[in-house]
Amino acid sequence: MTVQGIDSDTEKLHQLGYAQELLRRMGGFSNFAVSFTIISILSGCLTAYGVAMFNGGPIDMNIGWPLVGVMVIIVGLAMAEVCSSYPTAGGLYYWSAKLGGKNGAAWSWFTGWFNLVGQVAVTAGIDGGLGLFASAFLNNWFGYPLDPPHILLVFAIALVIHGLLNTFGIRLVALLNDISVWWHIIGVVVIVAVLLIAPKHHQSIGFIFTSFNNGTGASFPGNMIYVFLIGLLLAQYTFTGYDASAHMTEETKNAAIAGPRGIVLSIVVSLFAGWILLIGVTAAIQNYGAESTAVVPAAQIFLDAAGGGLGQFLLLIAIGAQFYCGMSSITANSRMIYAFSRDGAVPGHRLWSKINKRTRTPTNSIWLAVVGAFILFVPYLFNAFAYAAVISIAVIGLYIAYGIPIFLRLRAGSTFQPGPWSLGKWSRPIGIIAVAWIVIISILFILPTAFPVTGTNFNYTIVAFVVVLGATSIWWMVSAKRWFKGPRIQGTAEELASIEAGFVDTATPVPAVSAR
Repeated sequence: MTVQGIDSDTEKLHQLGYAQELLRRMGGFSNFAVSFTIISILSGCLTAYGVAMFNGGPIDMNIGWPLVGVMVIIVGLAMAEVCSSYPTAGGLYYWSAKLGGKNGAAWSWFTGWFNLVGQVAVTAGIDGGLGLFASAFLNNWFGYPLDPPHILLVFAIALVIHGLLNTFGIRLVALLNDISVWWHIIGVVVIVAVLLIAPKHHQSIGFIFTSFNNGTGASFPGNMIYVFLIGLLLAQYTFTGYDASAHMTEETKNAAIAGPRGIVLSIVVSLFAGWILLIGVTAAIQNYGAESTAVVPAAQIFLDAAGGGLGQFLLLIAIGAQFYCGMSSITANSRMIYAFSRDGAVPGHRLWSKINKRTRTPTNSIWLAVVGAFILFVPYLFNAFAYAAVISIAVIGLYIAYGIPIFLRLRAGSTFQPGPWSLGKWSRPIGIIAVAWIVIISILFILPTAFPVTGTNFNYTIVAFVVVLGATSIWWMVSAKRWFKGPRIQGTAEELASIEAGFVDTATPVPAVSAR
């Protein structure tokens, strides 16, 4: 990229109203790596595998996966078109403000808060999965207890390490993020190869693609369809976080093209690699009943199919991928918090919008993301179904935030000014399908996952949804509508240049952070 190209990125950011505070060093591959790492098939597919074993079984894993993947590509295409017009760290809530017309501030407010809650839940889900897999490895190694308090401890340690890396290890985070792409791809190849060779027997093709399991206790008419649909959570949860490519556009060269490409390409590559992984794991199931009720079902399948030593090796591959994923999720989450705080929408916004002049990263926002994720995972101490609820919150929060700007782009019609990455005549049909799918899944994943419903198996996703919607609505009506006017313009061209000048002498020239 030429200097002129870099200058044009900064010029576009100025047109959107912001100074170039973050360091723009990321290329197209690194932007793709952000979202591919946060999607993380070795995190989402494996940590949510037990949810699908319980809700639907193999048919949900291996037929549901491509079904959901195609729909997510449609959602990603619709998002990418809007990203090309507005390549800024605010991402979704900025898009809603610009597309919402006279009510843009209100649309922006609700989009931002659903996005923020969804990203915190995704971080909790990722590092929660890491806590589960790492605990399973430690249990197999030297008998580490596999109970909620000890799993929560590993989860907390992982969160703190990710916070420290994002605070002090900027160069290392950028390097690990790029390595993560190859770790995931090679890791899938190794895991599938071992699971094809090592086990004494494999499941049949019929079992892999058509076997159904109803572990929910649902017995009403149509229960098979119901269980299949709620079991799509495995795939839908894995396909989250690709909005990270949008949140990192202020650190990406040629952002109006690289950002949209990062969104779409990360979904497509994950679709094919994840399907291969799921088929390989399902084929290697040795004892469905015992493995589906294990604390970490996918880990138990590795150990049963490949034996102790080789099974632990496969666990380490998955743990490494989950570690990368959680690290990158903190990065993307902190950028969203920073951008939303920059516009005054988060309590204590002056603290969260501060940029560390040495690293050019939002240090305070990093630790807010860490604390928020920890709080959201604490109910796991008391409710075995809490992990499924956390990932449901992530899906619904993020996809509502994805859907609002897509809906507003449809409503804008010909007044929308596309960027260099455009869907052309396909924009409207793709947008309609994307919004319809988001409405469907937002209903699906608040439904009960176990019957009869009790206090210990209650899906508290609906509670979280009502609390977020209710609290943000009340806050908007009582206070925020008087002072939140959407994304704040930082100033004139001269004022933006002055802001940027404050970083020139003190900033250490380090690579931008690549951020599941």
